[in-house]
Amino acid sequence: MAASIARVNLLPTSRTLASGVPLAPRINNAIPTGLAGGDHGHHGSAARSDVPAAWTFKSTARGHVGRTNALPTSSSYQQRFLSTTPTRSASHPMAATTGTHRTSATGVPDFTPYKAKNAGLNRTVSYFMVGGLGVLGASGIKSTVSDILSNMAASADVLALAKIEVEMGAIPEGKNLIVKWRGKPVFIRHRTSDEIDEANAVDVKSLRDPENDADRTQRPEWLVMLGVCTHLGCVPIGEAGDYGGWFCPCHGSHYDISGRIRRGPAPLNLEIPEYTFNDDEEKIVVG
Repeated sequence: MAASIARVNLLPTSRTLASGVPLAPRINNAIPTGLAGGDHGHHGSAARSDVPAAWTFKSTARGHVGRTNALPTSSSYQQRFLSTTPTRSASHPMAATTGTHRTSATGVPDFTPYKAKNAGLNRTVSYFMVGGLGVLGASGIKSTVSDILSNMAASADVLALAKIEVEMGAIPEGKNLIVKWRGKPVFIRHRTSDEIDEANAVDVKSLRDPENDADRTQRPEWLVMLGVCTHLGCVPIGEAGDYGGWFCPCHGSHYDISGRIRRGPAPLNLEIPEYTFNDDEEKIVVG
């Protein structure tokens, strides 16, 4: 049976040759085993040839001599160990060319099996992965922004009040109608021809906020305005005041039949909202 010696530490005071024989100049290894005065029953006068020396290993065992760092006391002393040669494992990358066992930490790894066989294909795959991740990221950002904007948008009930329709036939000539649009009152007046002439006869240069009547109406007979005083946001009273138009009793602002400021603290004329005429249904659409 072949013997295997895993490791043998020698004393730092001795050295070995390449064959494994200790180098001891003052020791005669061929001296007879018998001692002075008797051989203690061995009946031999020399070393036994059938028994190998204790410092050798079996000839059938495969071995190699490894070298470790020298002792810190002197660079001439070294430690050597004997171990069996490990079998190479072709499945391990480190054993492909060096034959180093997987448990060894001193071998240099061989990364040849991990290298790309085709550099162009590897580059194409990298570009595809980067492009795919970019598309997915852009899609996610788009969905997030869309959700945020949809949550910030007006609700259905608010959108329903974004526009209101008023039947023109429901307002007699010379009368006012007040409707609510986006939380604000809207004045709609069906003016007479005399009121139109009165509005056009005013000297525009004398007004605080100069504006022609034609610039405030789409059709002369229909006047559409926001019923909010431009002073502090009060609601003026229709068909009142010194000019027969609108009067704000809060601070005494007077507006004429065209909604232009004529007297009082208000700095501007009454605001004109966006509106259109639906002649097919004879309606005024505000908004």
